[in-house]
Amino acid sequence: MAETLKTIKERRSCRNFKPDMVPKELLNKVLEAGTWAPTGMGMQSPIIIAVTNKELRDKLSKMNAEIMGSKTDPFYGAPVVLVVLADKNKPTHVYDGSLVMGNLMLAAADLGLGSCWIHRAKEEFESEEGKGILKALGIEGDYEGIGHCVLGYVAEPAKEPKERKASYVYYAE
Repeated sequence: MAETLKTIKERRSCRNFKPDMVPKELLNKVLEAGTWAPTGMGMQSPIIIAVTNKELRDKLSKMNAEIMGSKTDPFYGAPVVLVVLADKNKPTHVYDGSLVMGNLMLAAADLGLGSCWIHRAKEEFESEEGKGILKALGIEGDYEGIGHCVLGYVAEPAKEPKERKASYVYYAE
């Protein structure tokens, strides 16, 4: 437990990545951690699209930036984008996908990689362009975008964490 808690406490969102590609061996370990996230009734509603293709990565970045109303790279230069989607027909799909995102980010930190949860996947994959991407990848079904876990090597040290608020936990004894 000591190592798990240490990783949880030290993980930070990275907003400045080196351009170096994550080796497949490390990427596969992060992805494996995502597949072991708990899901409602074990239904495993999420899927993960591991995007290492620069052209598709840049297309997703552009789509995301347009939704955000920006021209900057919302993926902060990360070379890998792990898109988490979940089957809308499962009542716990948003929670399931969120747990996958958490596992991905913790595994990345444990392996010395930086990560950050980037929103707007829902809007991206509700669009015709997003649906076209899924179809081109051979993905069928009714999926909702949960988030993008951008991944790579950290370009600058993480900031110190904020103090935990005093009112975080209430005991009902």
